Amino acid sequence: MDAGNGRAMSKRGQIRKHLETLNDIGGIMGAMKNISLMETHKLGRFLAFQHRVLAGIEASAADFLAHHPEIGYRPAAAAPGIIVAIGSQRGFCGDFNESLAQTLRHHWRQTADNPSDLLIVGRRLAAKLGQELRITATFDGPSVAEEVRPVLQRLMDALGELQPRAGEHGLLTVSVFAHREGENQVSVRSILPVPNPGQATPCFADSPLLNLAAPKFFSELARHYLWAQMHDVFYGSLMAENRRRLQHMEGAMQRMEENADQLQRKYNLLRQEEITEEIEVIMLSNEALQRSRQTRADTAR
Repeated sequence: MDAGNGRAMSKRGQIRKHLETLNDIGGIMGAMKNISLMETHKLGRFLAFQHRVLAGIEASAADFLAHHPEIGYRPAAAAPGIIVAIGSQRGFCGDFNESLAQTLRHHWRQTADNPSDLLIVGRRLAAKLGQELRITATFDGPSVAEEVRPVLQRLMDALGELQPRAGEHGLLTVSVFAHREGENQVSVRSILPVPNPGQATPCFADSPLLNLAAPKFFSELARHYLWAQMHDVFYGSLMAENRRRLQHMEGAMQRMEENADQLQRKYNLLRQEEITEEIEVIMLSNEALQRSRQTRADTAR
């Protein structure tokens, strides 16, 4: 009995330590979940503002190009394309990076004869791709909204360094592979050149009054458009990442709670077995004591 009781206590001690570990992990995951939840609320405000900014720039570009169609984008002038893929800097976000990596591999196979320069944002995505694809440059990605601007500045500097490849009259074509808010699949968005509205009807009858020459104005407008578009893309990617992280955390925490419940039931069962064994020992000891007393009484008579 004593040996069995000792083994039960040892196993119960192991389960108790496991439960304590699960509780510690649950506390950490709960804190990470709360951080992601707060980040989604903040990004929601940022995205709403960014959508309005982007819509204003697009409306201005459409009106300008409607009056100056000769300045619009001409496909023949396009330089070889550049792909920017935005992954995550941190983990615990499900298949966020894996789905991006699969999309890039598929695109790479389809365009093997005319490969693009590939810029990777996010340590986790870069690790997923490894040496599979010809990566031109990698950048650490943002973990929170406040980190978007410095990351984006480094990316814009890299795009500026690639601009000479377009030639004197050429235009860089930049496509972004990234997750977007509210979408379950990877989105491919053309960032540069500024979309040409084609035969769009001017918003105003008169041509806009400019303080710059029309080509210079369009160049500056394209730069602002790229800056606004990239902010929108990064904020949207961060929103999708944090939503995936919330889903991943909720699933993991639910499974962990189920495991903890099972361990708690095992712990209680072992404790009940120990109590039963202790009662049996007490009862047997009491019976032995009664027999001993009876024996001594019989001997005395």
